[in-house]
Amino acid sequence: MTVTVKPIRVLIGKVGLDGHDRGVKLVARALRDAGMEVIYTGLHQTPEQVVSAAIQEDVDAIGLSVLSGAHNTLFIRVLELLKEQGADDIAVFGGGIIPDEDVPRLKAAGVRGLFRPGTPMSEIVEFVKGLKLHR
Repeated sequence: MTVTVKPIRVLIGKVGLDGHDRGVKLVARALRDAGMEVIYTGLHQTPEQVVSAAIQEDVDAIGLSVLSGAHNTLFIRVLELLKEQGADDIAVFGGGIIPDEDVPRLKAAGVRGLFRPGTPMSEIVEFVKGLKLHR
């Protein structure tokens, strides 16, 4: 009997007004190339749109990209919405321009991992593969 392993499904979201998407597209491609199913929501998404899409697509994880400086508000809102929808088993990670002093607060709120510009794609791929996902 052959056991088929379901690929990890990741939604990649650009939340807020940030219009820079080069890095997030590189992350999406690296995750896809590593065998994951990746859904990219495009630019200028609201937390509500990202959470709705994540639930509809039955993803295991959400990767958020925020370069606008609104990471404290946007990451926390996504986590709140997931909890409200009973979907807080979806792992949230992200990246962007995140000052050192904001990292502990975001992790304490439930963000599983944070990556800054220059992080090797292999590090992000290994992080997602290592997530303890509720599958």
